[in-house]
Amino acid sequence: MHKKKKPYTQVTSLTTSHEIRVRFNETDPLGIVWHGYYIHYFEDGREAFGRKYGVSYLDVQKNGFVTPIVKSSTEHKLPLKYGDVATIETTFVTTPAAKMIFIYTIKNEAGDVVCTGETTQVFVDSTGELSLVTPTFFKKWKQQHKVD
Repeated sequence: MHKKKKPYTQVTSLTTSHEIRVRFNETDPLGIVWHGYYIHYFEDGREAFGRKYGVSYLDVQKNGFVTPIVKSSTEHKLPLKYGDVATIETTFVTTPAAKMIFIYTIKNEAGDVVCTGETTQVFVDSTGELSLVTPTFFKKWKQQHKVD
């Protein structure tokens, strides 16, 4: 999934790793992580990415925007269980469109890939209007990180 590039996107070197420990309430009766929690793990990864690179939800909000997710996908390969420690690798994918794309790789303690995925977020201003052009602050952020 991550090896195929859309012609209008480019995987960047902007990445971060974030470690989580699977909590009891994230598991199903079989003792494995319920599939829906992987989206939460992706969010943990995005938040860590945002803190590291200065584009957190709060940074975006200070500039008058929110970034709702409009598309998400996951591909499950191996299970995680209660108490497992996993690492979420989050990588920014650049595009000329007014959106933020992230790809994720979740690995277990042995380094095996347990889940991969992708999310797409758009920019919505404080009046609730979808921005069809990339906001100025985000253009500057992309230039600063040399990903435009």
